[in-house]
Amino acid sequence: MEKRKLQEPIPTSDPADFPRSEEVPEGCIVLEDLKDEWGCQVDFHTDVVYAQREPEDWYVDPVSCTLKMHILEPIVHAGVPEEEKKKKRKWPCIVYIQGSAFHKQWLWDHISRHIRMAEHGYVVAIVEYRPSEMAPFPAQMQDAKTAVRFLKKHCEEYHIDVDHMAIAGDSSGGHTALMAGFTGDEGPDTRLYGEYSAKVNCIIDLYGPTVFSLMNYYESSQNHYDPDSPEGYEIGGKNVLEHPELADLTIPMNYLSKEKETPPLLLIHGGRDMLVPFNQSCQLYNYMRELGKEVTFYKIQDGSHGSLGFDNDRILGIVLDFLKAHI
Repeated sequence: MEKRKLQEPIPTSDPADFPRSEEVPEGCIVLEDLKDEWGCQVDFHTDVVYAQREPEDWYVDPVSCTLKMHILEPIVHAGVPEEEKKKKRKWPCIVYIQGSAFHKQWLWDHISRHIRMAEHGYVVAIVEYRPSEMAPFPAQMQDAKTAVRFLKKHCEEYHIDVDHMAIAGDSSGGHTALMAGFTGDEGPDTRLYGEYSAKVNCIIDLYGPTVFSLMNYYESSQNHYDPDSPEGYEIGGKNVLEHPELADLTIPMNYLSKEKETPPLLLIHGGRDMLVPFNQSCQLYNYMRELGKEVTFYKIQDGSHGSLGFDNDRILGIVLDFLKAHI
């Protein structure tokens, strides 16, 4: 072994200022010009309280409720030059509504997706809504809009660029994202953080339902119209087909018009979805095209409900490209 003298530590955190080793042992494979595809690690803020709903905000169960969110915040890693670290960075934000058949959510579901988004430089807020057993529609969309406003109010704390925000969700969370994104500052709404706008730049819906009354006209593994179905619970424990006056309020298309400004929408749905028929996204897509709205639709040919393709790098790329274009 070559005899070397002790080296003094080099006081820098910038790789560009640090000498590169020129050693290349025989058989060692050198990778030239290889860089990270992103420059962010992720900081977790868990169980952040964003709203306290009181009995007057509820529709069924007269109790108060604390609503929380998990916030994934990008942080610049140690390899970035000091002058970059000192900048007051702000990140675009994705407000994500986790699906749950409108029941109580598990906010850690699909967490790997959210971490990957945060690594690419997005604040990701995973939002809890009130479960339908306690507060049916429009409680979920109201909670989503309150969450958007909360994040705008606390933008300095979480380094959010309030001019670049998206709302997204899967399954029932996709429906909630559609309703919140399409209505913006219009009702039905709540007064909490009312000084801030609930409008967003774009919407992403992953396999969300759109017209409850049509779901069982297409192949599905479950009933969608009985009072104890997810859709029945969402309209207050009623039969969907017997109460069109309630079911119609949940149709996102009823909140669109040619004259009304609508955020661009990305739809992704699996062709073998056993819970939310693929046609549900077709209904929305066709209607938005009729109105001349900006909508992009991807079908994962053999994708199921949240699996078999949705965690693929190609889908991540599609989502990132959409966000770069619209957020």
